[in-house]
Amino acid sequence: MATRRISIFPLSGAMLYPGLQLPLHIFEPRYRAMVSDALARDRRIGMIQPQHPADGSPLFAVGCLGKIGEVEALEDGRFNIVLEGEVRFRVLRELDVTTPFRQIEGELLDEPADQALAAVERAGFEQAARRFAAIQGYAVDWTSVSRLDDETLINGVAQIAPFDAAAKQALLEAPDLSTRCELLVQLMQFFERREGDAPGATLQ
Repeated sequence: MATRRISIFPLSGAMLYPGLQLPLHIFEPRYRAMVSDALARDRRIGMIQPQHPADGSPLFAVGCLGKIGEVEALEDGRFNIVLEGEVRFRVLRELDVTTPFRQIEGELLDEPADQALAAVERAGFEQAARRFAAIQGYAVDWTSVSRLDDETLINGVAQIAPFDAAAKQALLEAPDLSTRCELLVQLMQFFERREGDAPGATLQ
């Protein structure tokens, strides 16, 4: 597996998956410097969750490398960017750097090709998702959902679901789409039980 130096953006709850997009508003000086540096090189930065909210916190083991697609440079130095997910990476070590932003040596993870769910897996997921959406009060266009391919559907829900950082990380680290689907269903069912036991309870 390939390794590379990666400038990282540690942000709790902000997940990126290969093939998906993540819009970001960049305002802190160190991350403005990171975006400027990436734009001058290969346009790539790594999204990863810190284990704790404190500055300099240890990182979770796996993140996702993204390429800056759309970019809007504001007059005061801030950026609005859209990060396009390319490949997950595993942290090998954090590097000793002089830049204001953190950098790591990461191992790029091979992604299984042409992943698809069995029909029963897809049906079970959509059933759990409908219940979950109803509990949350989400308005969902289920006709449009039914047209999504399996990978876009599962990874898209995993990226935006309102679970805590550890649950989101477990979803990102799932080795394949079927495992991620199964874990998502378990998390949604857990949420449903929590709602039944204590109205207003959430996973956050």
